Amino acid sequence: MPAKTTYLQQTDSLALKFSKAPQKPVRIERVICMTPEFGAYLYTAVGGAWQWTERQSWTDDKWRDWYGMPGSETWVAYADGAPTGFLELAPQPCDGGTLVEIANFGLVPGFIGQGIGGHLLSVGIHKAWSFRRRWPEFPAVQRVWLHTSTDDSPVALPNFEARGFQIYHTEEPGRGR
Repeated sequence: MPAKTTYLQQTDSLALKFSKAPQKPVRIERVICMTPEFGAYLYTAVGGAWQWTERQSWTDDKWRDWYGMPGSETWVAYADGAPTGFLELAPQPCDGGTLVEIANFGLVPGFIGQGIGGHLLSVGIHKAWSFRRRWPEFPAVQRVWLHTSTDDSPVALPNFEARGFQIYHTEEPGRGR
């Protein structure tokens, strides 16, 4: 059955609602020198259970192009020394401001249900809104947005809404994207 896609946004940094602390200590780090191999690992480890396929055919050059985009950021959560999930920020300058897309977000399935996802998402949204501090050459952030689908984890949409995102568009199966 084709998936329904839901687009969500925040247009004010005050919309962010932080999650409670996860059950175990979690460290979230920005990966400065992202490699195609680590990117492919994260994408597969997180997205495999949800049939993420868009990047499966990417070449090393395509991965390097993605991570080499000005402003592109990857944030990885670690618990007990293991990567538990990741979040990617992709900025888009637009009409005197910057739109920051959360291009990918998710957890390795074995870590779902421990509060790590809400924490990683909260930190990621905060990093999106504070993007200009790290990238002063970009205009101020006007909007943080993402999309999810009914093929993603069933807790994804409720987590996004709990963090203060508002739905602004949906696409039903068969109506085009």
